[in-house]
Amino acid sequence: MSVRSAWLLPLTQTREDTRLSPTGTFAPESEIRTRDGVIAGGNPFAATGAGAMSLQIGVGRALVQGTDAQGAYPIAVDAPEVVTFTDGNAQFGRVDTVALHVYDQLFDTNGQNLARIEVFIGSPAATPTAPTLPAACLRLWDVTVPAGASAGVGGINWSSALADRRRFTTSYGGIIPQGYGTNFVGAYNGQYRDVNGVLERWNATAGAWQTYRPPLAVESATTGFTVASGYTLNQYTARRGNGMAFFALEITRKGAQLDVPAAGNITDESIGTVPAGWRPAADIELPVSDGIGEGSARLTTAGLIALRTWSGGGALRNDRNIRTSATYFLA
Repeated sequence: MSVRSAWLLPLTQTREDTRLSPTGTFAPESEIRTRDGVIAGGNPFAATGAGAMSLQIGVGRALVQGTDAQGAYPIAVDAPEVVTFTDGNAQFGRVDTVALHVYDQLFDTNGQNLARIEVFIGSPAATPTAPTLPAACLRLWDVTVPAGASAGVGGINWSSALADRRRFTTSYGGIIPQGYGTNFVGAYNGQYRDVNGVLERWNATAGAWQTYRPPLAVESATTGFTVASGYTLNQYTARRGNGMAFFALEITRKGAQLDVPAAGNITDESIGTVPAGWRPAADIELPVSDGIGEGSARLTTAGLIALRTWSGGGALRNDRNIRTSATYFLA
């Protein structure tokens, strides 16, 4: 048996059926319904051309939801299955669907209990659409069958005929993987899904999927800055989070004034060191000012802040409050 289902065959469910089928509590779709879909892992139910009019469906596991009264059927396909398509209509193309179909004689009139991979034939039309499926079916692939297609004239072009219709499900509380069809409502507040690599969370109050942005983890500090000799620290305030940092610094020069050449360049006058963990990923330039004069400093990856220029030449006088601030990427 290549298509197995748990909780379907009375008195004959095997141990292999139970081990292979995805049993457990899966993502809900309503108070009583389960979101059916494919169980992610590898490339479940992969489709590969197996002949001019034949398609091979690979192994995989899935949940197939029937009516509310039926519930959901766990399915495992443990060996590839080949399905064959009927010849195309003479005038119009059509779209057929390859689906997992569960037959349950307690709920349908087919008189059998089994699960199978089946082709549902669409209606030929100038603009064909995929067929509507009965209950207890899970659509996997839509296949365009051109007008007049047959094994004798080349059959179906599998490189262009296949449309992936696999949607995914997950266990309760898990993130629903990206798959076909993202236009569905969430079942409960706080449900998560992945859409093209973007994590979304269902907001039941707003009735919408919203991009999930984790809370910004911000750490603050007012200590840790080591002031250089000849300066007094007045204030150091820093914040960091999500790979970025900001600090504001005020120091006062004490003792003799700093003579500045006419060109304004200073030979790296150290004013202090930023603590480890708060240092930039690359050297950056900082604006500095004492309210009268202004210049620049460099913050290095080692955390050293050094004055490099001062406007107008002359001197950087003592007892002046020098201020600087910066926002940068953390190392």
